[in-house]
Amino acid sequence: MLKNLAKVYSAELEGITSRLIEVEVDLNVGLHAFNIVGLADKALNEARERVNSALKNSGVKPPNRENRKITINLAPADVKKTGSQYDLAIAVGYLLATGQIKSFESGNKIFLGELALDGKLRPISGALNAAEMAGEAGFEYLILPAENANEAAVIKNIKVIPVETLGQAIEFLEERRNISAATFTAAKKKDADVPDFSEIKGQENAKRAMTIAAAGAHNLFMIGPPGVGKSLLAQALVGILPDLTLEESIEITKIYSATGLNHEGLVHKRPFRSPHQTASLVAVVGGGTNPRPGEISLAHRGILFLDEVPEFQKNVLESLRQPLESGLVNVARIRGTLQFPAKFSLVAAMNPCPCGFYGDDEKECRCSAYEVIRYQKKISGPLLDRIDLQIRVPKVKISELRKNRIGGGESEGVKASVEMARRAQAKRFEGMRIRTNSEMSAKQTEEMVKLEPAAENFLKTLDKTRLSPRGYYRLLKTSRTIADLEEKETVSLENLAEAFSYRLREEV
Repeated sequence: MLKNLAKVYSAELEGITSRLIEVEVDLNVGLHAFNIVGLADKALNEARERVNSALKNSGVKPPNRENRKITINLAPADVKKTGSQYDLAIAVGYLLATGQIKSFESGNKIFLGELALDGKLRPISGALNAAEMAGEAGFEYLILPAENANEAAVIKNIKVIPVETLGQAIEFLEERRNISAATFTAAKKKDADVPDFSEIKGQENAKRAMTIAAAGAHNLFMIGPPGVGKSLLAQALVGILPDLTLEESIEITKIYSATGLNHEGLVHKRPFRSPHQTASLVAVVGGGTNPRPGEISLAHRGILFLDEVPEFQKNVLESLRQPLESGLVNVARIRGTLQFPAKFSLVAAMNPCPCGFYGDDEKECRCSAYEVIRYQKKISGPLLDRIDLQIRVPKVKISELRKNRIGGGESEGVKASVEMARRAQAKRFEGMRIRTNSEMSAKQTEEMVKLEPAAENFLKTLDKTRLSPRGYYRLLKTSRTIADLEEKETVSLENLAEAFSYRLREEV
């Protein structure tokens, strides 16, 4: 029986948040026409051809065989619709409107999926984001491509129905096929190719700074001549970071799913992003015509490594200042402002001068004083002030490199210390919205960083330094992390002095 009008539901990604979209299908008498309205982009307007072929090859009558005017309305009409994830919803809505499918309860189902011409379903972006929205909105079923099912099944309050073809979806809706809801299966963790601390010879001071950075999610700045191991140290840092919690995994997966970088379930490794120096502002921060997360959001709860940091565009570096403070990126557009999470640890590395050998005891620097100053000033004071740990990475002697280290696994022992410090922070911040010392506000720092009398006296001597109020609070946070590594309830003079030593710079 011809119904003429049908309504089903789908979803649109706005940043990393999914929004409910109504897909209305209306049939009218007249010459054949197939129109999609509701601010649809080009990829979505091309859905008519994909839907026509997919329906034909699935054994049902396609729209181009109908001598009717077919109108697809995507509501709300003032929200721009992008992508190909509406194909399945349009096809099902058309079948429901023409009576080619048995009537079913459409108010509790959301449909997502791109159709191939033979009726197969291709994976889409934002499956986890849509599942979270559907569960919160009270929907019962989410019907999507089988390749996206494990990712979406992380959300427990909705039944995720995996389908491989349009025909399977029709059979499920008509109750001719029983498809069990997907259950989340954790992927086996593969051993990442991460350098072990035992592979890094010498550089004990740098390793100590890395340990502190990992324990409190602090920012780190390294300066040293070329070839001394700055990049290797940054890569090894990933190996001592604590494992992700389920909540953190979901946060990261939502970002990667929204950008189409994940279809295999939860992300289980902390991100390590290392954009090239030629990366644009939009690529690093996020945005674009259809705003997407940038590198700093893809590094959420992980590491953003900027190698040869003076070679990055100045506007790119200065754009990091606000996210380093707030842990968020605000992308403003005419239709509104989108927020992307960006709680990352910045690890930056640079040479001391253009030739790389300023201050080297063995190789003479060829740069003029003006060139050295100009090069180092590419890192602005406000940006440097947001970096807790600033260290020199010196050249290692050949005799040190030739020393044989017995065994490996040094990173495992360091990681155990880091995890112990993180557990202390989790207990301290229980019931709060922060997880690490670096995330504390100035008020929280005053309340939670308890100093021993000798440390209090040391602080009074810092009035003559150039330490800013921001630097002061970051100093306290770093000292609290050092105390956590030593399992201390209060911050000692030694802890505070060590933290202060990482903020003293002769260059930059």
